[in-house]
Amino acid sequence: MTDIATEIERLHPSLTELRHLLHAHPELGYQERETAHRLVERLEKLPGMSIRTGVAETGIVATLGAEKTGPCIALRADMDALPIQEETGVEYTSRNAGRMHACGHDGHMACLVGAAMVLAQHADRLAGPVKFIFQPAEEGGAGGKRMYQEKALQEPRVDAIFALHGWPTLEIGTVAVRPGPIMAHVTDFEITVHGTGTHAAMPDRGVDTILVASQIVVALQSIVARNTEPTEPAVVTVGAFNAGTATNIIPPAAHLRGTIRALTNKTKVTVKAHLKHIAEQTAAAFGARADVRLIPLYPGLSNDAKAAEFVSEIARDVVGEHAVIADEPPTLGGEDFAFYARSIPAAFWWLGVRPRGAETCAGLHQPTFDFNDEAIPLGVRMHCEAALRFAESWPR
Repeated sequence: MTDIATEIERLHPSLTELRHLLHAHPELGYQERETAHRLVERLEKLPGMSIRTGVAETGIVATLGAEKTGPCIALRADMDALPIQEETGVEYTSRNAGRMHACGHDGHMACLVGAAMVLAQHADRLAGPVKFIFQPAEEGGAGGKRMYQEKALQEPRVDAIFALHGWPTLEIGTVAVRPGPIMAHVTDFEITVHGTGTHAAMPDRGVDTILVASQIVVALQSIVARNTEPTEPAVVTVGAFNAGTATNIIPPAAHLRGTIRALTNKTKVTVKAHLKHIAEQTAAAFGARADVRLIPLYPGLSNDAKAAEFVSEIARDVVGEHAVIADEPPTLGGEDFAFYARSIPAAFWWLGVRPRGAETCAGLHQPTFDFNDEAIPLGVRMHCEAALRFAESWPR
């Protein structure tokens, strides 16, 4: 195990300052221009670093030791914020109304910048190149897909890629990683119910789209309960129901929007087929018509077994066997890191951010969430160890 802990602790205050700066100035997907500028300001000062900007509009690919001939590792952090009004009350709270880093991407960026700073001082110990990928638009914009399409994993070609995510259910000082499926296939849907508008006092003269849409909402919950295997996780959620403009009018149309989440492709296909059938047939039973639109967003994220074990081995050395969680359950959240993982070996792992001794803390995508600064050194350390040890695990 390499002796870089002292260097990382020395950088901790400046990385915390960077994290607070990024937190105070959050930007939504594909709008991360100031964020990218602040990152490049720091990366361009590092010796041996070549920087490509404007990837997928606002993304950055910084490569250390591009001339090296050994295997190439990529480390990725996401950059975008969420359209949420912050309620943390911290002094570095968001200055951009209606936007905040509620998923910890500010912390992810700080960890990756820290790793770049440390590794730039140890470039002579690297057998191959290290790519630091700062990716836009993870939150629904499929920035990972665009980064891949714009050759973020090429020139030099990446042999494996790794990423961390701050995880509020895990205590500071812990790391969780597992092989196989860990995050969901994500498909959004839109259902428009067409009926016949009429006066609310004369419902027999129309087809009540609100009634029909309500029946569809209830019926959709039978899919996971009765049409998928009980051991295969899946979710069907209607998140928006819009219809009508007045209390005395039955509207001619009602609109539903929601999401399908499934851990396996087989279950995803099953859920999609039943959703379409149930919506259309329920509407028909009431004399209405349902138009269903299915919108694929992210494929499921599955960790390569060798890559996951590589992370686990490093974590056991860094934090000890007792602090490595091998049985953290998969989540039905979506993650566009999956677009990288479909093409090369990849591992996505969870970094504990819950304060020591606390039973709970604010969850992701909540207005009170704030990445824990005390998690930064371990995030940096794990990134650095992965880069320094990579050639031993991925010989060419």
